[in-house]
Amino acid sequence: MNLKEIEIDPSWKTVLNEEFKTAYFSKIKTKLTDSKNQGLTVYPPSQLIFNAFNSTPFQQVKVVILGQDPYHGPGEAMGLCFSVPRGVRIPPSLRNVFKEIHQDLDLPIPVHGDLTSWAKQGVLLLNTILTVEHKQAGSHKNIGWSEFTDTVIRTISDQLEGIVFLLWGNYAKSKILLIDEKKHFVLSSAHPSPLAGNRFFGHHHFSGTNKILKKQGKEPIDWTIR
Repeated sequence: MNLKEIEIDPSWKTVLNEEFKTAYFSKIKTKLTDSKNQGLTVYPPSQLIFNAFNSTPFQQVKVVILGQDPYHGPGEAMGLCFSVPRGVRIPPSLRNVFKEIHQDLDLPIPVHGDLTSWAKQGVLLLNTILTVEHKQAGSHKNIGWSEFTDTVIRTISDQLEGIVFLLWGNYAKSKILLIDEKKHFVLSSAHPSPLAGNRFFGHHHFSGTNKILKKQGKEPIDWTIR
């Protein structure tokens, strides 16, 4: 895996420029190169590692949804948290997200799990760990990605205004320390995983997000997956 092949949207390159020069980012590049040289399979494909950033330029961010690390099965990870390509089975957590949207906004349950349409509207679908080895959940959690995405969250908090952060589960909630709640809006709940029982449901985060956006004069998100 060669990070030289990867392009990141110029708006993000500008605000994150110093991060690409750090020792921790060199560690990330070394780890990904070593994994490739060892014949290990890493997800998502190199051209999709920065998909969230390329799909949602910095100044267009209105909402941030935080995930943890990518799906670790073949063909699942696409660089957008919770999202899977069309034709791939919808994972249980995303299925619960769709159920909540149906209950909240009375939208139809989607037949695929590609969330690109959200990203194009300003929803940054950010995994805090951007790569993972095949069938090894959490395998890249200590290679430096956390430092990078913490800086991303902090930069959004510092340089933008009125962003809605959706923090689902304890891991995502731990990132609240990086967010200035005087400038931004935080909606939190249990994780949508079936392991959390039914505690994800009933929080109305999707209609709530749109109310916040409208109050600021911003275009609401069309949460429909077509």
